[in-house]
Amino acid sequence: MRLAALAPLVAALAAAPALADIEQTTATGSVAEVMDRLESAVTEAGATVFARVDHGAGAADVEMSLAPAELLIFGNPRLGTPAMQADILAGLHLPLKMLVYTDSEGATRIAWIEPEALFDDLEIDDDAQYVEKMEDALASFAEAAAAG
Repeated sequence: MRLAALAPLVAALAAAPALADIEQTTATGSVAEVMDRLESAVTEAGATVFARVDHGAGAADVEMSLAPAELLIFGNPRLGTPAMQADILAGLHLPLKMLVYTDSEGATRIAWIEPEALFDDLEIDDDAQYVEKMEDALASFAEAAAAG
């Protein structure tokens, strides 16, 4: 009986590290406006945008509701290729992604997973220069997109 009572606590503790690997910031403007700024920041930095996924529109297509949420998928071979040279399985996590969404309180948020965390189970050094550049780029893109 005691073990059953501990199950929620154990589950919460197990999820905590995963949540800690997600970076988030609050942004000014609608999801579409913030995503436009994010896409501009990414392309101005020389990265390639592969897709812009509108999750809200996808939900509407199947007659379901979802708060506004868009995902940007992008990359730069100058950073991604060295990661894949170190461990080809990095290709499971690349290209990089950032999510812009409306949270439960109505705020627009930008979220992304830290590259160091993406590569945790791979043969990639956490201190590799390309990992640090990815982290810096994501933070920079978020900062540019968040400002109204």
